Amino acid sequence: MFNKLKQIKDLRSQAKTMQSALAEIVIVGQTMEGKVMVTIDGNQKLQGIKIDDDVPREKIADAIKEAFDGAQKKMQKEMAAKMKDMGGLDMLKNMGM
Repeated sequence: MFNKLKQIKDLRSQAKTMQSALAEIVIVGQTMEGKVMVTIDGNQKLQGIKIDDDVPREKIADAIKEAFDGAQKKMQKEMAAKMKDMGGLDMLKNMGM
C-alpha cells in the first residue's frame, strides 16, 4: 500500500513538472495572411491577440476563431511530442492503472 502511495505522489510530481514545462511553450496561430494572430501557451491559456487595423470589422470574430483553432492544433502536436519526451503516461502503466 505504501508503494502505491509513493507512486501516486511521484505521479503528481511528474504532472506538475509536465504542466510547468508545457506553460513555457508558446504557439501563434494566424489567419488572413498574418493580419490576425492569436498566441496561446502550453496550458492553452490565451496570451494575446493581434489584429491589423485594415481587417474588416465584420470578419474579426471569424478570423480570431480560425487563428485560435490553428494555434490549438499546433499546440496539441507540440504537447504530444513534449509529453512523449518526458515519458508520457508510462507511470500509470507501472501502477497497473
